[in-house]
Amino acid sequence: MAEPSAIDRLLGGARAAIEPRARPQDLTSVLERGGLVVDIRPPELRERDGLIPFALLVGRNVLEWRLDPTSAHHLPEVTGPDQEIVIVCAEGYASSLAAATLRQLGLRRATDLEGGFQAWRRTQNHPPREAPAM
Repeated sequence: MAEPSAIDRLLGGARAAIEPRARPQDLTSVLERGGLVVDIRPPELRERDGLIPFALLVGRNVLEWRLDPTSAHHLPEVTGPDQEIVIVCAEGYASSLAAATLRQLGLRRATDLEGGFQAWRRTQNHPPREAPAM
């Protein structure tokens, strides 16, 4: 059996650090408890695939500054280190790494969405959009 790649080891460590991960059916209760759902997908994926209507849109390149409650640049929706935060990417990989970084910043309840936006969309019975013609 081949050794796992460096990124697979990093991803495994990140996921272990952010347990439990959220499932698509958990997102409504996260919001009801005062948590945040944060979509970090790039604009072209949001345009192509659609949006989670209740998610905050935050670019991955500024995520830590916008969600760190001690940062002068944090979003007003961020209330503190114990707020539940679910990071969403396209398929649940980049979001795991991002959520682990947020945990390192002290956001103790940061996690991500298993399967990402694509998993959430399947639960909404939204058919996939066709990719725009190039």
